[in-house]
Amino acid sequence: MKIRCSIGTAKVLGLKRVKVDALPTTAYLMVGERCHFNCSFCAQARESSSRADLLSRISWPEFERESFLQGLVQPNAKTTLQRICFQVVQDKAALEDTKEWVKAVKSKTQLPICVSAGPRTLEEVTELLELGVEHVSIALDAATPEIYAQSKDGSWLDRFELLSEAAKRFPGHMATHLIVGLGESEEDMVRLLQALYDKGISVALFAFTPIKGTRMEGVKQPEMAHYRRVQVAHDGIQTGLVRADHFRFRDGQIIDFGISIDMLQQRRSGEPFQTSGCTGCNRPYYNETPGEELYNYPKSLTPEEVEAAWAHVRATTDMREGV
Repeated sequence: MKIRCSIGTAKVLGLKRVKVDALPTTAYLMVGERCHFNCSFCAQARESSSRADLLSRISWPEFERESFLQGLVQPNAKTTLQRICFQVVQDKAALEDTKEWVKAVKSKTQLPICVSAGPRTLEEVTELLELGVEHVSIALDAATPEIYAQSKDGSWLDRFELLSEAAKRFPGHMATHLIVGLGESEEDMVRLLQALYDKGISVALFAFTPIKGTRMEGVKQPEMAHYRRVQVAHDGIQTGLVRADHFRFRDGQIIDFGISIDMLQQRRSGEPFQTSGCTGCNRPYYNETPGEELYNYPKSLTPEEVEAAWAHVRATTDMREGV
């Protein structure tokens, strides 16, 4: 039995010698290959011609079970890792395999485990949590049912209802992913973020990333100012500093957060621009190209990076200060 690890995870586990700018603080693991879903942006989609070892821009080499499990107990892994995260393709067999991997990992480490998968029923969510998984993530990806229908298989409403039901049954244990840049407006994203956090569902925010071999390979990543505004909205809603009903929008774009940008920067500094999701999740270069400005920073920002990020937020001339 084999498992795929992100290339950065493989380095932390002592399985690969590679040069990286930032080490992952979560062990990212992929179970299954070639999803039966056909998401237009995903390298693992059913009709994708991308390499089988890709997920987003990251390569995921494959390792034997014992080599991987021994890597988890190496000194470097023990000092670096804060969490284990399973990325599971939409496949019943892969979900069953994941349960066995969770048991194996728990025999080697006490690190918290999250599973990003596609459970179809509350019973499947229950089974994962009863194994000791801390968070189960059911990815909505798209901000609206309409955008979902254009880019993914299945039903957005069904997924949202399952997420909501599971969050009510298991408070604090449900999460989702949202991708900025699939065609939604900032208002769409803000309204959904508020609804999710009101239900106790945590969110990991991603920037759309074009991957060769996918149906959306020719679509550009979102403009940085657009992504920065959504990041600030997400951070403000998550921390309770702002609420969606206090925002103002023009043509779907945020023009007022309901609180001054100066106040937000003073209170939150670089936090809104770091990788979001579970505690200890930093996903280095999942959406980024080395050498370019990062969409999601995998570690604390420098003062210069903080100023540059907030400059994007201020780039909208209609933003009012001191409101």
